[in-house]
Order: sequence, then structure tokens, then C-alpha cells
Amino acid sequence: MSSRWVRQVVSRLPHVAFGLLIVVSSWGAHARGDEKSKGGAQPPTPATSGRGGGEASSKDVDTEHLFGFTEGADAGEKGEQEVVLDTVSRLGKRAGGPGGSRYRVLDTKLGYQFDPIDRLSIEFGAFGDLRRARNVLDLDDKSYGTFDGVSVEVKYQFLKSSKDQPLGLALELRPRYGRVLPIEGNGADIFDFESVLQLDVQVVPDKVWYGSNISFEPAAGRQRGGGPGYRSSTFLWSHALVGRIGESTYLGPEVRYLRGYDGTFLNQLQSEALTVGPALHHRFTEKTWLTVAYAGQVWGRDTGPTLAGRALGLNQFERHNIRVKLGMEF
Repeated sequence: MSSRWVRQVVSRLPHVAFGLLIVVSSWGAHARGDEKSKGGAQPPTPATSGRGGGEASSKDVDTEHLFGFTEGADAGEKGEQEVVLDTVSRLGKRAGGPGGSRYRVLDTKLGYQFDPIDRLSIEFGAFGDLRRARNVLDLDDKSYGTFDGVSVEVKYQFLKSSKDQPLGLALELRPRYGRVLPIEGNGADIFDFESVLQLDVQVVPDKVWYGSNISFEPAAGRQRGGGPGYRSSTFLWSHALVGRIGESTYLGPEVRYLRGYDGTFLNQLQSEALTVGPALHHRFTEKTWLTVAYAGQVWGRDTGPTLAGRALGLNQFERHNIRVKLGMEF
């Protein structure tokens, strides 16, 4: 009875979080209007800009890339530009039979971001897919690399955190065209549209930061060569807590809860997973930085009848995820 009650509560989390996304975004816009009417927001100077990395030890820290897989709410100021190389390695699926099994996918994005006005950022991205799958349950053996489509990411920051006002809030929209099915690796034409609510808080000013994301990502398309249609959706709720361990170095734990569905609007649950791991962010110079994060699946389940009772949710997700982001601002 207790287990059934827990599953009922968990199954409602995506719907609750989706409603929370809408409510909090509306509240953020209202709060932003109040901030302007009170004259409380002062134009940032170069010394206090969130991306003024050279002053990071004594000024506000840019939270956008601070938390690993979780994205911070900062969006930059007018005229700022950035180039980012972002690679996510997805490793480990169920073996399809006796003998060795291997599932390795490297999803790499090269992105160019610019800020046309304060608190608004636009990023154009191009993706590559490098994978090797052998003896994986329900998947064909594959080994190749290819171009995997393009994306546009638009982000608006409703609230910017500071020592006086510790809450940061932003909403990011990420339409994307993909050329490869993310799990199977078959050629396809896929369109997805991810919406991400991003929140961060200065828990201890200039020392400890908390970040959280709520994400909903529907996708639809069709495999090439007259293949079947493709419909899926993913819900994500992540949390990260990082602290300053050096003048320009930050480290802390990150927890993510994911649910993968068949259907474009959370129709039929296929898998759920809980991942835990560390996140590290280091700024080498005023304009260059590196973020590294690991997420290992510690709990999960698949809903398919042949997989019921087996540990971890490996139908839609992997055992291990590693993210490496290298960025340069100018």
C-alpha cells in the first residue's frame, strides 16, 4: 500500500511541476515589473556584471554554467557574446545477450550565444553524434559519427540574484531539429521543443549557491526511409548545491530526477531514473571557463512487462552521464 501511494505521488510530479513552471514564470514577470517601478535595479557596471570573471572573488558570480547539468538563471548583459563547446557522454545500457556489451554515445554541441539586450540571450547551436552500440537489448549494433542537426535557444532572465536579492529566475525555450533518434541511433527527422524553468539562490552570499531546473521536452518526427513515426516526451527536475572551494573554483553535488514517456505530452511512462553526482566549475581567466559534471543512475525502473522488477531505468536513460563544457566570452 505504501509503495503504491509513493508511485501515485511520483506520477503526478510532472503535472505539478509543469503548473509550477507557469505560475512561477508569471510571478517572476510581475516581480520584475515591481523592481523597475521601485527603481531598485541599478544598471550593472563592468565591475559588478555577472560575467566579469576577473572580479569573481568579490563580485556577483555568473551562475549560468555553475551547476553542471543544471543551468543557472543568469543571462548576461547587452553586447556580451560567448562560444561554448558542450559534450554529454551517455554510457551503459542493458546487455542483449551473453558476452560483452557496449553503449557509448557522445552528443556534442558547438554554440554561439549573444545578448541583444540586458537579460535576454540567444544561442545558435550545431550538433554532432558519435556512437558505438554492441550487444544492447532491443538495439541494433552501430558504430558511426554524423551531423545531428541545429537548435536555437532563447532565454529571458526575470530576476537576477545578488547579495541583496538572492533569487535568480529565468525561462529558456529550446527548439531543435535532430537527424538521429537519441537512443536507437537510426536516421530520422526529429523536432523537439524543450522549455526549462531555471532558478538559483545565493544560500550564503559569495560562498554557496543552489540551482534547480524544471524541464519539459516533447519530440516528434519520423525515421527516414519510410520508417515508423516517433513521439516522445521527457520530464526533468534537477537540483544542485555548489560552494566556492578556491578563488575561481566551485564544487558540489547534483541530483536529477527524470521520466521518459511514449507520446508528446507525458502520455505513457516508459522509464524513470534518479541520478547523483558531483559538479565542478572553474574559471581559468576572465573570459574562459570549464564545467565538468558526472551523473550516475542510483535508482530507476522501466515499465515494460519484460523489464518489470529489473533494477534501473535503462530503456530511456543510461547508467552514466558525463558532461564537459568549455566556454570563451568576448
